[in-house]
Amino acid sequence: QVQLVESGGGLVQAGGSLRLSCVASGRIISINDMGWYRQAPGKQRELVAGITSGGSTNYADSVKGRFTISRDNAKNTVALQMNSLKPEDTAVYYCNARITSRQTMGLMTGGYWGQGTQVTVSS
Repeated sequence: QVQLVESGGGLVQAGGSLRLSCVASGRIISINDMGWYRQAPGKQRELVAGITSGGSTNYADSVKGRFTISRDNAKNTVALQMNSLKPEDTAVYYCNARITSRQTMGLMTGGYWGQGTQVTVSS
């Protein structure tokens, strides 16, 4: 069974930094796109940053220049370095990945989510 586990959330003052990490585990054959999403109370989940298996990245306009996504294909990890944090960045952050894995019925490709990690930025 494939699992994504996030770590690194917490409480930080405005202007501070946090680094989120996510590791994928299970009978993984390959990982395609990976990304970080966030969901604030009363709002829809939104893409924060994405990265392809080849390293191409994209960011939400609201985080460009402040956040950096990276991945380590050998370790099945993706990270999000968040600098110059603002109160509006407060949300639950979720790791997402499209993974091909070996299942009982054979190889399967699907999207997986982590359990989420809370990021709170105080003003």
